Amino acid sequence: MRLGIADHFGWAVAVTANAEHEVVDRRRIELVEPGVTPAPVHYDSRHLTYEQTEVLVAGVRSSIGRASSLALDRLAGDVVGESESIVSMSLRAWPDDFPDDLATQCRAPYEARADAIMYRRILAELAEARGWEIHVYRAKDVEQQAAAILGDQADELLWGPRQQLGPPWAKDHRVALAATVVAAAIE
Repeated sequence: MRLGIADHFGWAVAVTANAEHEVVDRRRIELVEPGVTPAPVHYDSRHLTYEQTEVLVAGVRSSIGRASSLALDRLAGDVVGESESIVSMSLRAWPDDFPDDLATQCRAPYEARADAIMYRRILAELAEARGWEIHVYRAKDVEQQAAAILGDQADELLWGPRQQLGPPWAKDHRVALAATVVAAAIE
């Protein structure tokens, strides 16, 4: 099975699909603990000293690690059977050259993307720790890529879950599912 993630600040849509690209599970997962700011760099660093921002970001990173790990463990526990396991996680891509140091991340143009990339990097670390392969995708063209791979089955597999499973089945769900299709084709 493959897991596709469409992340947002503090939460994500997670879609798990089997080898036939059928949806096994779809859910919203919390990526940060309740009461913790979901965007410490973008929203909070403007009002804090650099030292305060460092402390805040370290605390948020820890919270993301705990909350996301718990969410992934619950998801895997619910979907993994005796004959199948999750083999990969697909995440939105981030630039390879995105700065690692916080001082740079707090400046434009980086501060607008620093939090989202922090989530993705932590999710990738958690997936790697579970032995899952990491695939990255570009949200703006992953549906087209999946449709090209699926051919005549594209509409049924990407849009059909709404009729089969009922709402919610929105763009984030399709993107996450499409990312699992593309990941399967790469392997």
